[in-house]
Amino acid sequence: MEIFGEISRNGFWFLVLLTPLVFVHELGHFLVARWCRVRVEVFSIGFGRELFGFTDKHGTRWKFSLLPLGGYVRMFGMAASELEGGEGVPQEMSEADRKVSFAEKTVWQRAAIVAAGPAANFIFAIVVFACLYATYGKQFTAPVLDEIVKDSAAAEAGLLPGDRILALNGQDIATFEDLAEQILLNMDQPLQLSVDRAGQVLAIEATPRIVTRKDILGKEMKAALLGVASHTPGPLMTLGPVDAVLVGVEDTYLKTVGMLTGVWQMISGQRSAEEIGGVLRIATISGAVAEFGFYNFVLLGIALSINLGLINLFPVPMLDGGHLAYYAVEAVRGRPLSDGAQEWGLKIGLAMVLSLMLFATWNDLVYLEVGEKFRSLFN
Repeated sequence: MEIFGEISRNGFWFLVLLTPLVFVHELGHFLVARWCRVRVEVFSIGFGRELFGFTDKHGTRWKFSLLPLGGYVRMFGMAASELEGGEGVPQEMSEADRKVSFAEKTVWQRAAIVAAGPAANFIFAIVVFACLYATYGKQFTAPVLDEIVKDSAAAEAGLLPGDRILALNGQDIATFEDLAEQILLNMDQPLQLSVDRAGQVLAIEATPRIVTRKDILGKEMKAALLGVASHTPGPLMTLGPVDAVLVGVEDTYLKTVGMLTGVWQMISGQRSAEEIGGVLRIATISGAVAEFGFYNFVLLGIALSINLGLINLFPVPMLDGGHLAYYAVEAVRGRPLSDGAQEWGLKIGLAMVLSLMLFATWNDLVYLEVGEKFRSLFN
C-alpha cells in the first residue's frame, strides 16, 4: 500500500504549489477586469461542482471546486464553457448591462484582461525571487573550473583547472550555476567560450557530449555534459531590495528563455518529446523537492509560475494566447472573426490541448513506471 501513501503525499505538495499559482493567474484577470469595469460573476479555484465559497458585495462568487487542476474567472458577457457552468453571452442586454459586459469593451481592454493572467505569473515569479534573495539570499559560485574530467569534452577542448569562464556564446557568465544551466540548454551544440586564464582572455570552442544520467527521481535521462566541476560552492548572499528585484527580473527572463529554448529543441528534434511531463510527473517532483527544504521548494514554485504564464501565452485557442491572437486579428481587421471561425478555432484548440494532455500523461505513466508498481500490488 506504499504506492497510495506516495500518491497522497505527492498530491498534497503538488496542490500546495499549484493552488497559489492558479490564484495569482486568475487574480490577474480579475483585477484588470474590475479596473476595466467588467462585472466578474465567478472566481473559481478548480473546475466542476462547488465545494465551498462566498459571494462578495460586488456579486462575485468566490469558490473552491471539485477538480483542483486549474481555475477560471467568469465575466459577464463572456462565453463560458460547460465546465465552468456558464450560460454563454446574453442575447439581449440593457444599457446598464452593456457597461459592465466583457463583450462590449474595446479590443484593447479585452486583450489587457486576458494578458493579465500570464503577466501576473511572471510578476509573481519576480516578486518571490526578490523576497527569497532579500531574506534567504542567492548562491554565487564563481565560474572558475576547479576540475576538468579526464577524456571529457572540456579536456578535449583544452580547458584547464583554474580557468574562469567569462562568457558563453556571447552571454556573460556570472556564476558557475549560470554556466551549468547554459550547458544543459545547449545540448550537444558547439559552445563559444570566453576564458580568463591567468589574466589572458582566450576564445575556446567546446562541444558538450550527451550522456545518460539520473534525475532527482533516480530515473535515467539524457543530458549535456562538458566535464567541468567546481568544488568551492559560494555562500548564500542576501541582496538589498533594489538588487533583489533586478536579479529577480534577470532570473525570470533567463528561465523564460530557457523554457522557450527547450520547447524549440523538442520541436526541432534536438530533445526527445519524452521529456514532456504532465500532472503526475510534476506532482512526483513536487514531493521529491519538498524533502530538500523550503528554499528549493520555492524555486520549483517559481519555475512552475513562469511555466504557467508562458504556456498560456502560446497562440492556441482555449489558452489566453489564443484569445490574444483573435484580438490581434480583430485589431487589424477592425472587426472580430466570425462566430463560426472562432468556434472552429476553439474546437481545434481543445483537440490540441487534450491531445497534449494525453501525450504528457502517457509519458508520465511510462516515466514513473506506474503499470509495474500497480502490478506489484497483486504479486
